[in-house]
Amino acid sequence: MDYKKLSFGLGVFSLALGAAELLASRRIARALDAEGHRNVVKGFGAREVAAGVGLLAQPAVATGMWNRVAGDAMDLGALGLAARNSPRNKAIWGAIAFVVGATVLDALVAVGLDRTTGKTLPVRETAAA
Repeated sequence: MDYKKLSFGLGVFSLALGAAELLASRRIARALDAEGHRNVVKGFGAREVAAGVGLLAQPAVATGMWNRVAGDAMDLGALGLAARNSPRNKAIWGAIAFVVGATVLDALVAVGLDRTTGKTLPVRETAAA
């Protein structure tokens, strides 16, 4: 499996998802019964864009994928609160299912990058003298 290509693809996905969260924050907040939390949706969108930029810049570095896993945990926490407040909202449960799937994929790619590239942190290449 080419984890670097998967990481790059997830970076593109992060940019698209983040843009949607930034541009449609009101609609998303309304669907999740969280009208008063539009700025939280925008904050999550900005985080998603930053994650996407990081993955596009360095798709072979697992740190970017682990950052997505951490972001997924934040998303699940916020969605869990939304589900507690609106337990019958199908959009919330659909979002939870989607984020759980994304979390599994993100974690698998992060572990795969750790194993294949050994680059949890970016390392500068030094020129041989």
